[in-house]
Amino acid sequence: MTEITLRRWLNFSVSALCCGMAACASAPVQEMSNARQAINAARAAGAAKIAPQTLTEAQTLLEAAEASLQQRSYREARRNAVSARSKAAEALGASQATADRSG
Repeated sequence: MTEITLRRWLNFSVSALCCGMAACASAPVQEMSNARQAINAARAAGAAKIAPQTLTEAQTLLEAAEASLQQRSYREARRNAVSARSKAAEALGASQATADRSG
């Protein structure tokens, strides 16, 4: 490798590493939004009556994500937001299954 090629490769590698680290360190805005929307959809489908425990777990996880976000613990906030969305989807699925059986 020539010195110029080596320098270009090194510059590219450093740039890619910095971009990757910035992506990991950013606030999980999309994940938080997804969790909120999933919880709202589950509520609208009647999950508060059909799957109240699961919906409460989703809300608790979202609150934990919000607390982590305020502390700038973005990795933990992201993990809790994704878990909240998953729990909300579970509650929504239970609501939809009950609606399908009764309607």
